[in-house]
Amino acid sequence: MKSLLMFVLLAALMCWFMFSPIYKHVLIVRQAVLQQEVDYLLEVGASGDYGYIDAAMLQGAKERLAAYGLNPADLAFEVTSDNGANAMDKAQPLPRGAPLTLTASYPVEGLFNIDRLIGVSPPSADDRLKAAGTKMSEYVP
Repeated sequence: MKSLLMFVLLAALMCWFMFSPIYKHVLIVRQAVLQQEVDYLLEVGASGDYGYIDAAMLQGAKERLAAYGLNPADLAFEVTSDNGANAMDKAQPLPRGAPLTLTASYPVEGLFNIDRLIGVSPPSADDRLKAAGTKMSEYVP
């Protein structure tokens, strides 16, 4: 009985050692892809040609992120400006020097469930990966 218990514990520990780094790698790649997309959208949106980030740009971002395996329906974007102006309004772009802030989030999707094997409770199902950035608008009318 003692050897059977040791086998079960050892098997659980070996599974965790083998698969935990893979899931952590997926988490790190997702975070990096989210941050890269936020940086790209801010670079384009705050440029002298735009001064905003509209729904079409966000839809393009969802399509690009879907190529990396993220579910576009689960992606959430929040576009704001500290000066109170609508940062998504194509008709009234943010003037030069106005801050444009973008936050993207994606659910963790149970990537930490394997940690239960060693007694670590995973984050809740509502937890999300987040990437954010702020860039000053360069738009000049």
